[in-house]
Amino acid sequence: MTAASSARATAPAPCTSLWQDLRTTSFSQGWFDAKGVRTRYLHAGDKPLPPLILLHGVGGHAEAYARNLDAHGRYFDTWSLDMLGHGWTDKPNHPYELPHYVDHILRFMDAQGWDRAHISGESLGGWVASWLASRHPDRVNRVVLNTAGGSRAEPTVMARLKSISTQAAEDPSWDLIKARVEWLMKDKQDATTDLIACRQAIYAQPGFKQAMANAMVLQDMEIRTRNLMRPEDYGRIQAPTLVLWTSDDPTADVGEGRRIAEMIPGSTFVLMQDCGHWPQWEDVATFDRLHIDFLLGRDVAAPAA
Repeated sequence: MTAASSARATAPAPCTSLWQDLRTTSFSQGWFDAKGVRTRYLHAGDKPLPPLILLHGVGGHAEAYARNLDAHGRYFDTWSLDMLGHGWTDKPNHPYELPHYVDHILRFMDAQGWDRAHISGESLGGWVASWLASRHPDRVNRVVLNTAGGSRAEPTVMARLKSISTQAAEDPSWDLIKARVEWLMKDKQDATTDLIACRQAIYAQPGFKQAMANAMVLQDMEIRTRNLMRPEDYGRIQAPTLVLWTSDDPTADVGEGRRIAEMIPGSTFVLMQDCGHWPQWEDVATFDRLHIDFLLGRDVAAPAA
C-alpha cells in the first residue's frame, strides 16, 4: 500500500458540527429580556437591516436555523429564537397555547423597539407565524410558513409526535434523542451527531420534562381544536406570504400545503423536493435562495422537480 493510499484509508469521516455550520458566519448567541421572558437567541446581521425572526418547531431550538444565519445575515437583522418553554429560554409552568407563544414574540419585538418584522416559522413556528399575522397584521411585513402546523388535527400524527417527544424528554438517552431528530429528516444522515448532542443537552435540563408536557398540550384534540387556524383566520392574513412545503414532510402531504396557500389571499406556494420537515437544514442552498428572494420581494422561482 502506498503512503497516499494508506492516508486515504485512515482518514476520519468528515466532521459535521454546528461549529462548522457557523464557522463562516459573524454571529452572536445570547439572552434577551423580552419584557420578563429571558429569551435565548442566535443573531446575525446588522441592526439597520430589516428585522427577521426565525421560529423553530415544537421541541426544537434556535439551532434549527444555524445553517441559514450566514446568508440571511447579509440582508436582514436576523434572530433565531428559542421560543417560550423551549431550548434555553424561560419555561413558565403552564400549558403553552398559541396566544402564549404569540405574546412572547410580541414582547420580544416590543423590547427590541420594532413596530414590524418579517416572521418565518417551521412547523409550530409556522403556526405561531400564521396566528400572529392573522391577529396582529400591523406587526408583520412578510410571512413564511415552512411545513407549518396548525391547519388541521390528524390523530395519528399527533400521537406519534407526542410519543417520540415525551419519551425523549423523560429519558434523554442518545437513542431516543436520535430517533426524535431523525424523524425530522428525509435522509437520516442529516441528523448529525452534533445536532443530536445539542438537543440532548437541552432535553437533559432540570425541569425540561415538565416543559415538554406543557408544549405537548397542542397534541390533545380538545386543546388543539381551539387553537387551530380556521379558513377565516388564514383569510385575514394581509402580509405577503410564502407557503413552503416539502415532498416528504412527515406531518402532512403536499396537498395540505397547497390548501393552506389557497386560503391566504395572494400567497405564494413553493415545493422543495427530497426534504422532510426541516428543509432549511436539509437543502440549505435551495431554501436560502427561495426564502431570501421572497423576503426581498423578488420573484420566487420554484426548484425543478
